[in-house]
Order: sequence, then C-alpha cells, then structure tokens
Amino acid sequence: MKVLILAEHDEQTLKPSTLNSITAGLALAQEVTVLVAGSDTQNVCSIVAKIEGVTQILKADAPELAHHLAEPMGQLLVSLAPSFTHILAPATTFGKNIMPRVAALLDVMQISDLTKIISADTFERPIYAGNAIETIQSLDAIKILTIRPTAFSTAPEGKETCPIDSVLLPTFTSLSQFIGLESTPSVRPELTSATVVVSGGRGLQSKEKFHLIEDLADCLKGAVGASRAAVDAGFVPNDYQVGQTGKVVAPQLYIAIGISGAIQHIAGMKDSKVIIAINKDPDAPIFQVADYGLVGDLFEIVPQLTAALKELHP
Repeated sequence: MKVLILAEHDEQTLKPSTLNSITAGLALAQEVTVLVAGSDTQNVCSIVAKIEGVTQILKADAPELAHHLAEPMGQLLVSLAPSFTHILAPATTFGKNIMPRVAALLDVMQISDLTKIISADTFERPIYAGNAIETIQSLDAIKILTIRPTAFSTAPEGKETCPIDSVLLPTFTSLSQFIGLESTPSVRPELTSATVVVSGGRGLQSKEKFHLIEDLADCLKGAVGASRAAVDAGFVPNDYQVGQTGKVVAPQLYIAIGISGAIQHIAGMKDSKVIIAINKDPDAPIFQVADYGLVGDLFEIVPQLTAALKELHP
C-alpha cells in the first residue's frame, strides 16, 4: 500500500490536523508520503520532513495553488493518484473542500470523517450525529478518505529528515479565481486544537453579553466556541460554531454555558475529556453528557467564576 497525506497549512506553519492525518495514515502503512501544495512552501516542507513515519515529501509550488482552491488542488491530486492506494486529508474545511472533487474526478467513493481504520479497505465513521457508528468496506482501487482529527493522536516529531521531491505539475485550467478572504483575527488558541474550550449558547441573550464567555476563556487560556443557536442569533461569527455543522472539538476541558444541548451541538463536543455545563434549566439535555453540572443563572455564576480564577492567577 502507498499512502498519500494532503498537508493542511497556511504556507508558513503546519496545521495540527495534518499530524492527526499522518497518524491515521500510519495505521494503513508503516511509511507515508505527504503532499505539501501551495506557494512558497519550503518552510512547511522542512517542518513535515521531521515528522516520524514520513519517508517522502512531495512539494508542489505554483501560484495557482496559493489559496488551496478545490479546482487546481483537485487536478494536482488526480495527477498523483495512480501512484497511491489511499489519499487522506483532514475532515476540516480544507479537506471537505477538496476531497469530494478528487473522488468525483477519479470516479470513486469518498469515505468521510473516519474515526477508526480497521483494515486497508474497512473503516468506521459516526452517523446520525454520532448516535451510531457505521462500518464501511470499499472495493475501490483508490480510497479517498477524510479523517476526523480528534479521533487520532498527534504524530510526533522524529530525529531524521526525509527527502523533499518536487512534483511535475499538471496544466491547471482557470475554473476558479481567488477574490479575497474574510476571517476573524484572534489571539486565542485554534478552536479544534485547544486544550480548553469555553462555549456559549443562546442563553447569553445578546452579542454584548457574550463577553462573559470570552473573559472566562481568557482566564483559562482557552478557545471560544458557540452553539449554532448563538451563531444564528448573530452573537458571534460562524467560525465559532461547535457541532455537526460546525467544528468538531475534543479538548481536555469543555465548558458549555447557556447551551441546552441540541443533538447537533453534542455531536461536535461529546468526545471532550471533561465536560462542565452551566444552565438554569435542570432538564437541559446538556446535563446528560456533562461530567459536572451547575444549575443556576449564568449571569451570576460566570462572573463569580471568572473573578475567582483571576484571584487565583492574577
């Protein structure tokens, strides 16, 4: 078997989801190849070269690949596909954007959001918002897989470096064009890789009151998340959303504040190691998955908790 991992990066740094994907790839083969595609990616290649289990790096540098648009990235992966039996990418916005196109161009199925690799052709993934686990066997010659990062450990850095080979680029067609990017700048940890996540729901009542969540997250040096209801109400941007239609997180500590516990939200955070819920409704579904629950008015409890933490760690 020959396994190719598509690296997620921002041209300068490697995203943690790639390390989880490499671990998944090593469950299929003892050695994996990593594709670093983009523009001016030498620094990323140098980082990947030190990861344990990676024996080859394919470097694809081109202006057309600078913003990881699905169309040129798909053309690149299809040109490399005949040399591999498995192509993996993280089931993040990055991987979800590219891999369906690759599968369609190769006329094979895509197996999404894997949480376990049983064998070279058999895999597990959650369905029905995580309430059931589906086992899938694929007979396709090339397996196109996306990996749930939180289900796999982080590949460690090794001592030896591996060769970096430039690939022969295909002729890119101008099917799409990068216009611009709008994102929310933040000094807090990335939501999907943070060890502490503090999330707020519609119980916060307004955008202005959401600062209670941010203040507590800052005390814990954590990331800020939100329920879909809070996002739909305009309290925070879409990229804060935790859940089946948002981001999947599995931090060491997850604090859900003013969140009822809709099934789509639970699907995105139930793998957290310790879950604390604060809600005034004792019958809220969130308490069914919480390790610790506190019933009460969040507008009284959260400021007290934040003040106590500031007193402990001024």
